[in-house]
Amino acid sequence: MDALKNIAGGLGGGENQNQQGSSDSKQGGGDLLSNLGNKINSAAGGGKESEKNEDYLDKGVDLVQEKVLHQGPQDNESAIEQAKDEQISDFIRSQYKSKTGSDFPIPDK
Repeated sequence: MDALKNIAGGLGGGENQNQQGSSDSKQGGGDLLSNLGNKINSAAGGGKESEKNEDYLDKGVDLVQEKVLHQGPQDNESAIEQAKDEQISDFIRSQYKSKTGSDFPIPDK
């Protein structure tokens, strides 16, 4: 990589110019990859849009994670994080049903 920089520096312009171009392309590539990652995450069931489709128990799990466990904002979770939260809420529902014999009062979405 350094050899390419040296060759490019020798061909035209100074070293500062090459560094500027290099950082510009990295920023553009980062935006493209970031957008692609967001689209994949949304397609897999993550992101802000799917947070709207959570039931109140899932939102309660998010609230505990954010306020009690201090895990940061839970309003734009990845698909993996949302699947983990769903497993936690399913466990809570199953334990409630095994102890009380009735379904959890908040229906699952």
